[in-house]
Amino acid sequence: MALDKAKEIVAANPVVVFSKTSCPFCVRVKQLLDQLGAKYKAIELNVEGDGPEIQAALAEWTGQRTVPNVFIGGKHIGGCDTCVAKHKEGKLVPLLVEAGAVSAPA
Repeated sequence: MALDKAKEIVAANPVVVFSKTSCPFCVRVKQLLDQLGAKYKAIELNVEGDGPEIQAALAEWTGQRTVPNVFIGGKHIGGCDTCVAKHKEGKLVPLLVEAGAVSAPA
């Protein structure tokens, strides 16, 4: 049930951040996406009634137990370190453009 819900959310949004409001790494990823002007959906697992079940389902699906758990264009990207590294390598914006989360730079 939780896995189906997570997969539906990922399929319906260009960028999804499974997050917790108290997590500094989650805040950092959301700030990065905000700075880039990306449209994304944040699912705060500590606020959702079925948050623990969704987190367990994500661990099963992606092998990643921690948050943030980021998906771009339906693909699992990883956590904070991966997103920041991709941004530093210049690979994050092209993924966001391809997913339709940001406009291509002029």
